[in-house]
Amino acid sequence: MRKTVIAGNWKMNKNLSEAAELVNGLKAELAGKTLNVGVIVCPPYVNIESVAKLAEGTEIKVGAQNMYFEESGAYTGEISADMLKSVGAEYVILGHSERRTIFGENDEVINKKMKKALEAGLKPIFCIGETLEEREGGTMKEVIAKQVKGGLSGISEQELSEIIVAYEPVWAIGTGVTASPDQAQEVHAYIRGMLKEMYSEVAADNMTIQYGGSVKPGNAKELLGMPDIDGALVGGACLKADSFAGIITAV
Repeated sequence: MRKTVIAGNWKMNKNLSEAAELVNGLKAELAGKTLNVGVIVCPPYVNIESVAKLAEGTEIKVGAQNMYFEESGAYTGEISADMLKSVGAEYVILGHSERRTIFGENDEVINKKMKKALEAGLKPIFCIGETLEEREGGTMKEVIAKQVKGGLSGISEQELSEIIVAYEPVWAIGTGVTASPDQAQEVHAYIRGMLKEMYSEVAADNMTIQYGGSVKPGNAKELLGMPDIDGALVGGACLKADSFAGIITAV
């Protein structure tokens, strides 16, 4: 039985005191509630250790927003998987559209990061998604297939069980535009079908596939009510404790 997981990607937001305020607010919002979903927060690197300490003893897990595929060396400004684990990260977002478009990461680079994260014991949240031009041009499925096959190249079925897939249509990230539940379900089902062909029916059925793109408390229940949508990777709405908690409790 696959698990529903709600993850919050803080992106480049929140200084140290703001991060503490947000996590403490989230803890207060969720206190006393029985959760049937996994909860992950992904703060900037500089806040991971303090957020992890604040989250101790709660159901809140902590992830990073990126990492490099080398263990150490002359890579100014980069962070390794081992460094992330040492400060309390259990998850890491890889392949986010902003990394692909702004920083030029391709499938080969993302695949290297995936393998290194798994080797180090981090659980990747593997992001894929098409642009508006690709969707309107009719190449959405080809783009998704290329990203899935490229990112998961050389990854075993056992390793796959440690991965969360996040489908994020680029045209719905930070735009206020949300894919309709039917649009999102269509792509999620396509991804699950690909995983069945690449691995097995069991592996595909057990895979948590999140939706990301302008998820809010008001649309979360409808989106996650679709049969192949198993959670959300939340952007803007995770930056306020009440709205992020509202998404978690909605599902």
